[in-house]
Amino acid sequence: MKSDRRTAVVAGVLFLVTEVAAVAGAVLYQPLLGGGAEAAAGSRALLGALCELVLVGAVAGTGATLYPVVRRWGEGMALGYVCARLLEAALILVGIVAVLALVTLRRDAAGPGSAAADTALVAVHAWTFLLGPNIALGVNTALLARLVHRSRLVPRPIAVLGLLGGPLICASAVAVMFGLYAQLSLPGSLAALPVFAWEVSLALWLVVKGFRHPRAGG
Repeated sequence: MKSDRRTAVVAGVLFLVTEVAAVAGAVLYQPLLGGGAEAAAGSRALLGALCELVLVGAVAGTGATLYPVVRRWGEGMALGYVCARLLEAALILVGIVAVLALVTLRRDAAGPGSAAADTALVAVHAWTFLLGPNIALGVNTALLARLVHRSRLVPRPIAVLGLLGGPLICASAVAVMFGLYAQLSLPGSLAALPVFAWEVSLALWLVVKGFRHPRAGG
């Protein structure tokens, strides 16, 4: 159907936008989160915030775009995917607010308590980064992968990447939470690779090929 083909292309493009915006935002934020107080760090962080606002829209957009298609193979699971995707977007948005507040603090504040506030805002961003683009992402990845695996809307190897990657990144986030290793570390990066591969391969398949002829729902 033409409408499903259009939906596939839009969803694929939105997934690609999430990858580009997420990487750009993280790179642009890093000088500020690492302690940089110079004007350049603040300006880069503002650009990073704009990138992540685009990310928020794309994350929410993938859920809204795919729901009418995947609900045919499990309405409850599809609704759970949308909710988890919206939760991820909301947590990213909280992280953006923390970074913007940090920019203001570094520019204007020099009085008592500013160092504590600075540390708190960096911590808020770190926790939102852990809970949003890790735990919430892992949950919505597993749900969508299960739906496309059940329906065979995309090739099975792509779906399996999501089925493995979703729980893995959730488990890694829990390990980071309990201090087993840092989030931005080799183990953390390796745990995130399957989800990255899932999203990129899913996006490219949807843009180039669209949805495969699905099984009957049930």
